[in-house]
Amino acid sequence: MAQPDFTIGIEEEYLLVDRDTCALVEAPDALMAALARDLEDQVSPEFLQCQVEIGTRPCASVDAARDDLRRLRATVSEHAARHGLSPIAASCHPLADWKTQTHTDKQRYNELDRDLGGVVRRMLICGMHVHVGLDDDTLRADLMRQASYFLPHLLALSTSSPFWQGQDTGLASYRISVFDNLPRTGLPPQFQSWQEYERSVQVLIDLGVIEDGSRIWWDLRPSARFPTLETRIMDVQPRLEHTLTLAAIAQCLMRMLWRLRIRNQRWRIYDRFLMEENRWRAQRYGTTEGLIDFGRAEIVPFPELVEELIDLLEEDAGVLHCTAALHRARDIVTGGTSASRQRAALAAAKAAGADHDGQMRAVVSHLIEEFHADL
Repeated sequence: MAQPDFTIGIEEEYLLVDRDTCALVEAPDALMAALARDLEDQVSPEFLQCQVEIGTRPCASVDAARDDLRRLRATVSEHAARHGLSPIAASCHPLADWKTQTHTDKQRYNELDRDLGGVVRRMLICGMHVHVGLDDDTLRADLMRQASYFLPHLLALSTSSPFWQGQDTGLASYRISVFDNLPRTGLPPQFQSWQEYERSVQVLIDLGVIEDGSRIWWDLRPSARFPTLETRIMDVQPRLEHTLTLAAIAQCLMRMLWRLRIRNQRWRIYDRFLMEENRWRAQRYGTTEGLIDFGRAEIVPFPELVEELIDLLEEDAGVLHCTAALHRARDIVTGGTSASRQRAALAAAKAAGADHDGQMRAVVSHLIEEFHADL
């Protein structure tokens, strides 16, 4: 079997905030027009008017993705600044109330509002998606089953949404709690073949329930638009380099599973019930507690899990030229995910005497600073 290209494409969703008040702001028409002029089809509005979505071109390597993503982030920041605004890349705004937001007047979003009602109106959340190029449908179906095991690991490393409407939720990723209210979310079903996947999706299309596979929002899905597997479980990252580390892991995982396949091997498939437990642990704790290793039948601390993951993917990272990005997973664990860093920013503001609103604004200011740290 010829080796797939394993190209990567990264999509990120940002929130727009007022630089002074740190409050959410709807994207001005002039801002969106300027972004569309400079970024063309690499930028689009999102469901809520306070959101902006960007997407890289298909990239052969993490280094190429870095250049494209840095340009996209810098352009959004530059145009937002002309309106007194800044983007932040966190999966929930620490302070905002979803009930005061309005959705974008676009056919797709109007249909979502009509079909999903109050559930979709709570979607004041942002995520990041990583596409990995796999141009063989049979391979996509096979790797989707196996890669699901690692989705909790990616969620834990990405967690950036501890706060919701001014309260600490106790979760590292509250975004997942909100998103799971939508239909057709969560870990993907364990289809035995591409044909089984297609037949199942076609049932809903034929009934008029969905128009195509883009209305399926599993944590990992075959893209309806591109010949890719799209990893969707992750919170969006304030730091550009952390985005690239997660993309490198997703890319290397697909190559590792392909490498097993051509050697007549595969990753063991566990029941979705068991994998959901690790998904919950990642959502609740991020990297501060371990995940279950079902082969060893024990909970393994996350620093040890990361070392195991790096060892597993080292060969693939070398071939894909993303070893440095893969190794930065250690930095996420030692320095804390964004959820931990946001809580630290709040604690520092509290220690300095700030009231509750001041503490929340300090978290947003921290997120603004982190967004721009790698530009």
